[in-house]
This record gives sequence, C-alpha cells and structure tokens, in this order.
Amino acid sequence: MVVRAPASRRSPEQAEERLLVEAAQRDPSRFAELYEINFERVYAFVVRRVGDRATAEDLTSEVFHKALANVRRFEWRGVPFAAWLLRIAANAIADRVQRAGKELAMDDPPELSADASAPVDLEEVERRAQLFRLVGELPEDQRRVIAMRFAEEKSIREIAEGLGRTEGAVKQLQFRALQSLRAKIEGREPQRTQSYTKASTKGSTKPGGKDA
Repeated sequence: MVVRAPASRRSPEQAEERLLVEAAQRDPSRFAELYEINFERVYAFVVRRVGDRATAEDLTSEVFHKALANVRRFEWRGVPFAAWLLRIAANAIADRVQRAGKELAMDDPPELSADASAPVDLEEVERRAQLFRLVGELPEDQRRVIAMRFAEEKSIREIAEGLGRTEGAVKQLQFRALQSLRAKIEGREPQRTQSYTKASTKGSTKPGGKDA
C-alpha cells in the first residue's frame, strides 16, 4: 500500500509527533497519546473499506494492539506515524478477508482486498477523521442515523425499521445532522430548522403573529 503524505505537513508537527513516538518506544504507557491522536484516522480508513461499524471497530482495535506490540520497531523516516498505522490497517483488512472468506459479512470481499492495497491520501484520511470527530459530537439520535446511513449504507426504510421511527422522522434527523455538520465544518453555528405541522399549512403567519 502506497501512502501519500500531505504536502502541508509542517516540521513542528513532525517534531512533536516524533517525540511522542520516541516516548512510546521508551514507555509503552505513553502510547495512549498516539492512540488518542490517530484513532479517528484509522477508524475512518477502515470503516470506509469494510462498510460495517462493528467490523470496523474490531479491526481498529486490532490495529492499535498490533501497533503497540511493535512500536519499538518503528523507524522514523519523516513519514507521519499515521502512515505506518494505515499500513497495519490495510494488512489487517486483507488478513480478515482472507481468513473469513465468504463468512465475513461483506458484499464483495475480493474488491475489498484489492482496495486495501490502493494508494492512500493522508489528507483525505484526515478530512474523514475530522468528519468522524464532528459526527461524534452530534446528539445520539442524529449520530445513529448518520452512522447507519453513510457508514453502514442502509436505506432510509431500513434505518426507520431499525430505530422504530417513521421514514419522515429519519429524514428530518438526517437533514438536521447534515446541516449541523456543514455549519461546523464552515465554522458557524447551525441554523434552526422550522417545524412544519398541519396547522401551519392552513395559513401563513407574519413575524408579528397576525395572519396575513
């Protein structure tokens, strides 16, 4: 797997990351800091390829266990530590597909295995990691809808059945979540959405509260 490092990577960031890696190599308990920094990056990389949240969580955990066990073998060569983690993740995905074969709950395992070795753009991974962090800040019902809709690629009907909600309610939750995410990415507060009821369709009301 080829990993493309972001061109905007700054040397102070590299220096700080190198210190964290060297600290973890001396004292494995310091690996927790690297875990916190890189978790969303690895999870975003994995879930995009496996399309299943439970499998992605399991594989992400496996990646960090392997990284912790082998961190002392990591050699600093100017490439972000995340690139090393993503190589471990790609291998873990390929190994899982090979082991599980048809028993693994995925639509097309051969394609997944091929994708695991494809070039990886760290800037794209970082964007996805940021998105996952923002999704984690959403209210629980919105977060579940977004995860089921885009990570698990379920239809609106499937989500409604799974959550015991109407399709209209699911669409509204998805709309509010996407509006909130868009606002956060653009650095502004999300606008409040209007709630339309049957009563509101009987006539329009001016800001002062009088009927037009």
